[in-house]
Amino acid sequence: MAIALRKPNEIEKLKAAGSIVGKTLTYLQSIVKPGMTLKEIDAVGEAYVRDLGAEPSFLGLYGFTGSVCTSLNEVCIHGVPDETVVREGDILGLDIGTKLDGYYGDAAITMAVGKISAEDEALIACSKDALYHAIAHIKEGMRFKELTKLLEDFITGRGFVPLREYCGHGIGTKPHDEPNIPNYLEGKPKQGPKIKNGMVFCLEPMVCQKSGTPVLREDEWSVLSDDGLRTSHYEHQVAVVDGRAVILTEG
Repeated sequence: MAIALRKPNEIEKLKAAGSIVGKTLTYLQSIVKPGMTLKEIDAVGEAYVRDLGAEPSFLGLYGFTGSVCTSLNEVCIHGVPDETVVREGDILGLDIGTKLDGYYGDAAITMAVGKISAEDEALIACSKDALYHAIAHIKEGMRFKELTKLLEDFITGRGFVPLREYCGHGIGTKPHDEPNIPNYLEGKPKQGPKIKNGMVFCLEPMVCQKSGTPVLREDEWSVLSDDGLRTSHYEHQVAVVDGRAVILTEG
């Protein structure tokens, strides 16, 4: 399947959807505190998205029951909002999708709940820094596998490992589209499709401590590492414009 090339007016629509994601993540980061439940956080996030005029695109997507993926501590991605209470020292992944005028936005952060350990700070910094490192190096003509290698090398260079079997993705008039963009390289970096102006996609470093082998919880959504240790996840949606990546999901 061909990777879509978006026109400038489409990129503006994707940026409008993405901006709402960024604003919502910033807002949640400012109000989440110990004692809140994951369901409460989800409800606040959903209301904020709707107040800004968008639909929460994750709600009902593939059967997901929340609007915000709330991934607590050892859960890396796709955490389901429930009555679990967040506590001082926890780390919480928040992943939000929006739909606005037929176009989608998608981004994620991992945040500290109160004061966290230096080890957890380093874990979060790895996923965030890997994301911005990769975005800064995107240029027209490089291959997606070269981008994948950049992500993997950065993560392993910090002493961590990428989660396997899950990946970043294209986005546009569908929430998930071509191409798939893993955080670990399979094959050679000089293989596969090249990045072109007009492409829009999500990069999302998913960082584990010792093992990148995923384990699915009984809820059939929450993804952990089989090492059982804490994980971190960051994501931005970018468009390639004039040969470079422009972030669409900043609040």
